Amino acid sequence: MTGAVRQGGCMCGAVRFEARDVPSKCGACHCEMCRRWTGSALIGVTVPTDSITWTGPVKTLQSSDWAERGFCPDCGTGLFFRVTMQGQWFGSTELPVGVFDDPNGFEMTNEIYIDHKPDSFAYEGQSGRRLLTRQDCVEKYGVLEGGGPED
Repeated sequence: MTGAVRQGGCMCGAVRFEARDVPSKCGACHCEMCRRWTGSALIGVTVPTDSITWTGPVKTLQSSDWAERGFCPDCGTGLFFRVTMQGQWFGSTELPVGVFDDPNGFEMTNEIYIDHKPDSFAYEGQSGRRLLTRQDCVEKYGVLEGGGPED
């Protein structure tokens, strides 16, 4: 499914998008900020920011020193997470799998902040999935150090 074109939108239909170059691999983030934003874990897919075409009103919130989150101002649906600071992840956008019209066909290949994952969460097929703790993320993605969320 790499290179696929997919459509999606918010719950009320005021915001729609089309994304090109959507890979078939997704991941989960269990940090406190993502859990509070989604009410669960952020299960998302990373796509190039310039491959997404939005229609309708999208509001953004600068949720940390280095990233923002987009949502529908009418119904509140969380639409994306995007790094705003120059560096390794700049130019990509994380789209929650649940906002795609067809959320099927993705393979979860990694989970981050695994040490913050609620004990009631269990995903099928964890064998071979890359699991990173918060400390692993700080070491791998230095942007989190000294400006990212504590949880």
